[in-house]
Amino acid sequence: MKMKTALTIAGSDCSGGAGIEADLKTMTMNGVYAMSAITALTAQNTMGVKSVSESTPEFLKDQLDAVFEDIFPDAVKIGMVSSSRLICVIADRLKYYNAKNIVVDPVMVATSGSSLMKDNAVQTLIDELLPISALVTPNIPEAEVLSGLIIESKGDMIKAAKQIGDNYHCAVLLKGGHSINDANDLLYTSGELIWFEGKRIDNPNTHGTGCTLSSGIASNLAKGYTLIESVQRAKDYISGALEAQLDLGKGLGPMMHNFNLQGKFSR
Repeated sequence: MKMKTALTIAGSDCSGGAGIEADLKTMTMNGVYAMSAITALTAQNTMGVKSVSESTPEFLKDQLDAVFEDIFPDAVKIGMVSSSRLICVIADRLKYYNAKNIVVDPVMVATSGSSLMKDNAVQTLIDELLPISALVTPNIPEAEVLSGLIIESKGDMIKAAKQIGDNYHCAVLLKGGHSINDANDLLYTSGELIWFEGKRIDNPNTHGTGCTLSSGIASNLAKGYTLIESVQRAKDYISGALEAQLDLGKGLGPMMHNFNLQGKFSR
């Protein structure tokens, strides 16, 4: 059986709700073979991040080479990368192997509010990763950093998405929900603006939603769906995971990634 494959390059969340762990669950549930290259180990739970232990650039390079030399990924999702040195390694290896369907989730702050990226790493991400990516998926605070604009309305979302996409030559999925009181996301691709209507689900347990969305999109791109189809399928998957109302932990808990083990999302 020939199965499509996807690689997540991100940090580990030992409590399982976000990062590598959420990515692997999401990719599996979305019907692809999931692989990982770990940029950092984090000691965290639903209440916050206790500490971070970064991978060395040499070890990250070895992980990426090991994956690409053996099981070439059909798509790549990049999540938490906290330092410039690691970002440069990722960009170098992805260019070397001519990786396809690269989705960048510019993880700057955890759901709990903890900072996950050093200041100088943001500029390196902009310079090195965005130009080679198919899609970047910022939330509103991240989009404000990437665009330099204040986002307080749908009109501001349009301006920011265009600025990011035009400046860095990649598609942009600007996620609503921060500052804008709805769950609508805006996709800017090839000069076209597409709104994805989202329904508000009354569930405070949203730990790892950004990781899950970007992994879901990458999985569907790996399977050959268009970018628009991939975004819609990933959003539908997240809605199901939230509607399952999993309640774990004392803080902002995780979603139920395995809410439908035989579901349509694995086809």
